[in-house]
Amino acid sequence: MKLFKKITAKRDPSKSHIPFRLNFLFFIVFLLFAALIAQLAYLQVSYGQKFRTEVNSANNTTATGKVQRGSVYDSAGRVLVGNKSHQAIQYTKGLNVASTKMYAVATKLSEFLTIPTDTMTDRNLADYYLASASHLKEVSKQVTKSTDEDVMYAREVAYAEKHLIDDFTDQQKNAAAIYYKMNSAYSLSTVNIKSTGVTNTELAEIGEHQSQMPGVKVGTSWTRSYPNGTDLNSVLGTVTTEKQGLPSDDVKTLLAKGYSRDDSVGQSQLEKQYEDVLRGTKSQTEVKTQDGVIQKEVEKYGGSKGDNLQLTINAKFQKKVQSIIKSTVSSNAGSNPYMSGAYAVILNPNTGAVYAIAGVDRDTSTGKITENALGSINQSIVMGSVVKGATVMGALQDGVITPTNSTLTDVPIKLAGTAAKTSWFNKSGNLNLTLNASTAMEVSSNSYMMQLAMKEGNFHYAAGKALTMSNSVFSKMRGYFNQFGLGVKTGIDLPGEATGYQGDSSQSSIGKALDLSYGNYDSYTTVQVAQYIATMANGGRRIAPHVVGAVTGTKANGKQGAVKTNVKGRVLNTIDVPASYFDVVHQGYWDVVHGSLTQRTGSALADLSPKVAAKSGTAETFHGTTSTETLSLATYAPYKNPKVAMAIVFPGMSGGSANTTAAIQIYKAFWKYYGK
Repeated sequence: MKLFKKITAKRDPSKSHIPFRLNFLFFIVFLLFAALIAQLAYLQVSYGQKFRTEVNSANNTTATGKVQRGSVYDSAGRVLVGNKSHQAIQYTKGLNVASTKMYAVATKLSEFLTIPTDTMTDRNLADYYLASASHLKEVSKQVTKSTDEDVMYAREVAYAEKHLIDDFTDQQKNAAAIYYKMNSAYSLSTVNIKSTGVTNTELAEIGEHQSQMPGVKVGTSWTRSYPNGTDLNSVLGTVTTEKQGLPSDDVKTLLAKGYSRDDSVGQSQLEKQYEDVLRGTKSQTEVKTQDGVIQKEVEKYGGSKGDNLQLTINAKFQKKVQSIIKSTVSSNAGSNPYMSGAYAVILNPNTGAVYAIAGVDRDTSTGKITENALGSINQSIVMGSVVKGATVMGALQDGVITPTNSTLTDVPIKLAGTAAKTSWFNKSGNLNLTLNASTAMEVSSNSYMMQLAMKEGNFHYAAGKALTMSNSVFSKMRGYFNQFGLGVKTGIDLPGEATGYQGDSSQSSIGKALDLSYGNYDSYTTVQVAQYIATMANGGRRIAPHVVGAVTGTKANGKQGAVKTNVKGRVLNTIDVPASYFDVVHQGYWDVVHGSLTQRTGSALADLSPKVAAKSGTAETFHGTTSTETLSLATYAPYKNPKVAMAIVFPGMSGGSANTTAAIQIYKAFWKYYGK
């Protein structure tokens, strides 16, 4: 027994190590807590202010709001494009707002507000239905589970679309439409739930229950208005609606610039070209949130309405020109079934300021006439003899004629293997007139211009000879035409300007170079013809036409304010030639109207006062297999000190004098509105 007891006594001391181990463990824990407290103290002292700032930043954020777009005025200060205000129901989305909260707000708001639901898709309805936590829970039980949240939600949406939305009531569809608009907002951005047509009853009921719908408020929206009519709308352009949203091809760029998805933005013409001027600066509101819910909003900056555009166009003169063009088309339609419309551009030859830009299209199958002023910049037409002034100027520059040595005889041009090409007055060859450059313009001699082209191509003409000149003559002649704006963009401050169309320039088409010389091959726009005649009128400065004359601010009373920027015409190039070259061409334009030859083509304009210079044109064209004509006119006045230049085009005609008839009326209207 003693031995047993001794052995037992030796084993008992091992139990005394347990308290020591516990004490050691407690000591380690104590050290860890001490280190944690020390670290917290260090963070509090060193980074406390930084963390407080970050917390404040998270709870105080700046939200932006919509402002009015700038207006558009005519040259006399009349409002062409304004803004009409509407009371709107808006929603400002808080930070990290859960879909379940938006579902509750949308469902409640649908009790008092009705909006269109015709664009709602099955997916939109399903998203609304699944925004309810209880609905989502029930649907999730019906679909195959997935650890991928996106896959799982796609299955839930598919189930809802197939089984649950067919029986939606009108009330549910209305709520879904409201939810869709709310859900399209970014955090702390404001969207219009209903921007127009809000009734007094809706306003009253929403105001009464507003506290139950966080983020919902009554605000103001604007739509474009046109108090002086829509005659110029194709030039003014359009803006997107909230329903359309931002243009899909520009959405990323616009969002990066601070736009919201439902902002109105210029989508065509002046509204698009001057978007940065018209858009304005959004309001800024300091938003205080708690747990993602907006608690307080304090306006810091009320925003600034967009700047305004003042056009160079007088609305009354524009309306008159548009009326003249339309009525001339209408009155000539009966005898000209293939007339496809008419276009006119009137501008200041010294500044490039556009006085009017008008046009109509005519459906040749129905006879319907529609406004299309933009046809003046985007419709390419074979213009005919109006270009002959550029042909003469090119020949002078090339040195094949001189101001004192330009005499040629108008004869039918007979080349091997082709039918004779003649002037309108000498088809049989019985009137071989001796002409200089000015009188050739006066009688509109095709033969004279073809002879100039052959000289430029270093070809010595003889009847029956094959035309062997190089096709480089195409680029040479077009280069001279380009100097005046024919066949190149004019630089007008409107998008969508066409360049025109160049015919084939290969050696196999060398005979077409003769047609090019008198305007019966390449096609040009009406604004190009206007720039060409303006460049001739001002002595060689090709100036970019512009329809915007100034950018202006807005007064406190909402009316047009002071000029911020004047828009001046850009000189694109200068034709640096002796004044005697221009004297030859100017004399030709004068002789077209006031010359002594009976074959002069512009005598109908002779009685106008102040005196005008002009070049008419007739181009041979076809409607299918039916022969038609383009009637054109390029003109300026007064002859000695030009203040106005004009181009008019009537394609698809079968003869007549629509071009000069319209010009006479436009000149009379111009002097009425602008003075002689």
